Amino acid sequence: MSGFPSLLPGNGVYKVSLQEVTGTEDLSGVRVVLENHGWDLEAAVQYHLAARDSPTDAPPTMNAVDDEDISGDGWVSGGGAEVGTRNGDIHTFQMGGRVSGNNGTVVPLHTRFFNWSCFLLLWPVRFTYSTLTTLFSFICHIINPFPRRLGDPLRDVLSFFEEYESEYGSQHPSFFQGTYSQALSHAKSQLKFLLVYLHCSDHQDTPHFCRTTLSDPSVVAFLNNSLVFWGCSVTTAEGYRVSQVLRENSYPFLALIVLRENRMTVVGRLEGTSSPEQFIQRVQSLMRDNEAYLVIARTERQDRELTAALRREQDVAFEQSLQADREKERQRQQEREEIERKENEIREQEAAVTRERDNIRRLKVEMVDQIPEEPDESSEGVLHIVVKLPQGSRLERRFLQTHSLKCLYYYIFCHPDSPDRFTVTTNFPRKVVPCEPDEDKLDPQTFQEFGLTSRTMLFVSDLDA
Repeated sequence: MSGFPSLLPGNGVYKVSLQEVTGTEDLSGVRVVLENHGWDLEAAVQYHLAARDSPTDAPPTMNAVDDEDISGDGWVSGGGAEVGTRNGDIHTFQMGGRVSGNNGTVVPLHTRFFNWSCFLLLWPVRFTYSTLTTLFSFICHIINPFPRRLGDPLRDVLSFFEEYESEYGSQHPSFFQGTYSQALSHAKSQLKFLLVYLHCSDHQDTPHFCRTTLSDPSVVAFLNNSLVFWGCSVTTAEGYRVSQVLRENSYPFLALIVLRENRMTVVGRLEGTSSPEQFIQRVQSLMRDNEAYLVIARTERQDRELTAALRREQDVAFEQSLQADREKERQRQQEREEIERKENEIREQEAAVTRERDNIRRLKVEMVDQIPEEPDESSEGVLHIVVKLPQGSRLERRFLQTHSLKCLYYYIFCHPDSPDRFTVTTNFPRKVVPCEPDEDKLDPQTFQEFGLTSRTMLFVSDLDA
C-alpha cells in the first residue's frame, strides 16, 4: 500500500474512503489517522473498528484544534467582534483534545478480507441512506425554511428559566428577565459586561456544567455582583436566533459582550465545560482585559452628563432671568394699564359730569314752561312762598294752594343760583317737602294737601355740597 499514496495529490482517495467507513466529516482527523498507519487504508479501518468495539481504548477525536493559537488559559488572543457579525478575532476557549500518534496493530488476513467484504456490501446501503436523508432535509428546508422564527421572545426566555430551575434547582446566577435585545440595551445603559449563556439540553456536558459550575456559590456570587447574566435554550426561537448571531461551535457556550467604541462587541467565548475556579479565572481575565473600554465609556458618559447638567443649569438660569424680565414687563404693563384705566375713569367721570351739567341746563330751559303764571295777590287761595337758597339769596313767589308741589320744584330748579340737586324743607317743624317729580310715581301733592296754606318760608339744601 505504500506506493499508492503518491498516485493522487493529497492522498484524497484514502481520506474519502476512510471518511466513508468511519462516518466522520473531519478530513484533518482522517489524515492524521492515515499518517499514523503509514497510509495503510486497511490498517486504519481495522484500527477504527477495533477502537469502536473496545470500551477501554477510545479512538482519537476527529475535531482536534491544530491551527488555533490557544494561550495557556485556553483563550485565543485577539480583538473583538461586533454582535451580529462574523468578523474580528475573539478570545475562545475550546475543550477539544489533540490526536495522539499510534503505530496501529497487526490484523489477520482473513479479518481484513471479511471487513472489506462488509464494507463493499454495505456501501450502497449507506450511500442510498445518506442521499435520501440529505434530499429529505433539503425538501423540508424548502417547505419550512425558518421553523424557529415564530414565537414570543420573552416567553421563550421565561420558559427556559422555568425549565432550568425544574431540572437543576434554584441555585444559579440571576438571569436577566428579558429578551436578548433588552439585555444588550440594559448592559449598554448600565455600562456593564453581558455574559450570554446558550443552553443545549441534549449535549452531554450540559448537566455537569449546570450542576457543578453554574450552581457553585462562588460562581453565583461572582456573576451576580460583576455583570449582567442572560441565558436561553437553543431549542427556542429566541435562543436559536442568538446562536445564529454568535455562531457557537460547542456546548456549553458562553459569550462575554461589552460596550466597545459605542457598539456591543463580543470580546470572549467559552465553549465546553470547566471547573468553577477556571470559569471565574477566565471571565475575570477577560473583564480585566476589556475593563478599559468601560472606563472610557463611563468617562465619556460622565462628561456628557456634566455637559448636559451645565446646559440644564444655564437653561434654568436663562429661564429664571427670562421669567424675571417677563414679570417686570408684566408689572410695568399692569401699571400702565392701571394708569390708563384711572385716566379713562377720570375722563368718563368728567364726561358724565359734563353730560349731567348739559342735561341740567337743558332741563332748566325746558322746565321753565312747566312753571305756571304767578297769580295776583287778590286771587282766591293765593299762597306766598319765600325760598332761601344755600348761598343766602332769597326767592319770593305766589302760588295757588291748588298748584302741585312740582311747580315749586320747577321754580327753584330753573333759577340760575339754584343747585342742581337739592331738597326743600320747612322751618318748624322741620320736614322735607316732596316736591321733586318722579316718572314712576304720581304727581306730588298740592300745597293745600301738604299743609301749606299761608305765608311760608322754605329752605333749600344742596345735596352735592
